[in-house]
Amino acid sequence: FLSPSKGVTSGNNFKIIGAVGDIPKDSVIPFRSGKFYLVRLPDGGFMALSLACTHLGCSIHWNAEDKRFICPCHSSEFDMHGEVLNAPAPRPLDQYPVVIENGMIKVETTKPLKRNKSDKLDITYA
Repeated sequence: FLSPSKGVTSGNNFKIIGAVGDIPKDSVIPFRSGKFYLVRLPDGGFMALSLACTHLGCSIHWNAEDKRFICPCHSSEFDMHGEVLNAPAPRPLDQYPVVIENGMIKVETTKPLKRNKSDKLDITYA
């Protein structure tokens, strides 16, 4: 199992997270230096979601017991896919592209992608 400190940055603004098999299904790992959470969904898919709430940009926190991201500033809540569960956040969490090459997970950290809705295409599979 990887800790957030083990990810290393490589060329082209990619953060190398580690091997696919090292990340348990149904887990959320914060990478504060990269400003994202790496989410491994129960079906094995990966997403990298921004730490910033889409309401006013406060840093969200993962509540593992309730399986929700929670904004401490105005109580917006998001599910594991980053979809809004509780306003005032106007849209899902922004996302960073995830690439899997040779069994290794990489997250492109240049700029998060703004989303107006969640889509199955947001998820990367090995």
